[in-house]
Amino acid sequence: MRAKKRKIPVANPYLGKEELDNVIKAVKDGWISSKGEFIGKFENEFAKYCGMKYGVATFNGTVALHLALAALGIKKGDEVIVPTLTFVATANAVTYCGAKSVFVDSHPDYWCIDPGEIEKKITKKTKAIIPVHLYGHPCDMDPIMKIAKRHRLHVIEDCAEAHGAEYKGRKVGSFGDVNCFSFFGNKIITTGEGGMCVTNNKKLARKMRILRDHGMNLKKRYWHDMLGFN
Repeated sequence: MRAKKRKIPVANPYLGKEELDNVIKAVKDGWISSKGEFIGKFENEFAKYCGMKYGVATFNGTVALHLALAALGIKKGDEVIVPTLTFVATANAVTYCGAKSVFVDSHPDYWCIDPGEIEKKITKKTKAIIPVHLYGHPCDMDPIMKIAKRHRLHVIEDCAEAHGAEYKGRKVGSFGDVNCFSFFGNKIITTGEGGMCVTNNKKLARKMRILRDHGMNLKKRYWHDMLGFN
């Protein structure tokens, strides 16, 4: 007789009284989309937790990756290095910008991008590297950052599954130019849906805030200086 299969969930979200109270407060205040006291507070506290200065909340982790790449000027004809083993959103975000994903093999021991294979794939068109901290395991960031510096490449950390993970005593999400998180239902921190970009670059943070809101001027409401997103 075949044994009955037991399903083990990837993750069960923990939602307690505090979360429920905050949802009720938001509903009563009437701010249930885009604004309200909780979003700004979350951006600031999460960025600080990561050791970064600025947080820019998004609708999900894929949007965060797309926003980071767009803010960094990744465009048609550019190439972005991504690992072979990752969720499709990493490569999709590159494609949204009109750029090409160039795949680098993952390390057999810890499944993240293999730093020893990266330089073989760098060309004159390469503009960025997206290391993915897969299943919460940090990438080997020291050699990756050295390669990026040597070739003047942007680094966008994909930290969708690695909130709080550390590399040599330093939290992931604190190495790259812009670093992206997901708060999907199966993630370490969840908002149901949601994402975040964190950065130390004030100009990049400002640009991402404009791009995520249809290119709207931050000081002149309903005045759109550039083509943005939602």
